Amino acid sequence: MALLSPEVFLKKQIAAIQEYSVLSGTAIADLFTRPRYWADVYTQMDSIGVGSMPIIVLTGFFTGCVLALQSVTALQEFGAVSKTGSLVSLSMVKELGPVLTGLMVSGRNAAGMASELGSMKVTEQIDAMRALGTDPIRKLVAPRLIATVFMLFFLTIVADAFGIMGGALVAIYLLGLNGSSYLHSSYQSLLYGDVVQGLTKPLFSGFIIATVGCYFGMKTTGGTQGVGRSTTQAVVVSSVFIIIVDLLVTRAMIGIFGS
Repeated sequence: MALLSPEVFLKKQIAAIQEYSVLSGTAIADLFTRPRYWADVYTQMDSIGVGSMPIIVLTGFFTGCVLALQSVTALQEFGAVSKTGSLVSLSMVKELGPVLTGLMVSGRNAAGMASELGSMKVTEQIDAMRALGTDPIRKLVAPRLIATVFMLFFLTIVADAFGIMGGALVAIYLLGLNGSSYLHSSYQSLLYGDVVQGLTKPLFSGFIIATVGCYFGMKTTGGTQGVGRSTTQAVVVSSVFIIIVDLLVTRAMIGIFGS
């Protein structure tokens, strides 16, 4: 790869941010005007939601198991083993559930969007859509944006539930804790602000996954090698954005709810 001067590099990054902003803004505007391609939305919901369910269930379940094992080891030193359920539920609902779900869906679907749209771009199918009078952003990006935001919200709830369930199984059957105490502690520790914080993050993550994946797909050049490059970039950039936005949302929610 040829080395670029700092000036050229900076100009390219600013141009990329501008193009991404234009694509995202256009996709959002298309949500409020007709025509809407609901068949494409339902297809993407099936691909993103149902298709991602196995990996989300496994990730959430085993994360909860590990959390329970690790937390008991630490809490025993303070005589607070009964707080295991509280620690697992707060960790899953506020942080690990939303972030891990976003990262898993990013690895699966941001890459899929980039490769699918990138293949269409290099084979000139997107140019053919424009020639036929169809807006590619309205047809390709907007349905993926709706489907990703909508389904990631529910996938996060599934990850949270299976994480708490996994922690319960480990706490009860491996560590010998009281099941009723674990579940009661898990429920009582969750406040309104905690749930809102945990369910706000997937809205931002879904937006990032859809727009970043579609952006790199729509900007693909260089044939099949370009498709692979766009796929890698989509996963890396969306994952980094998810973590950064998670920090910003967490800080904002702490300022609003105080915890």
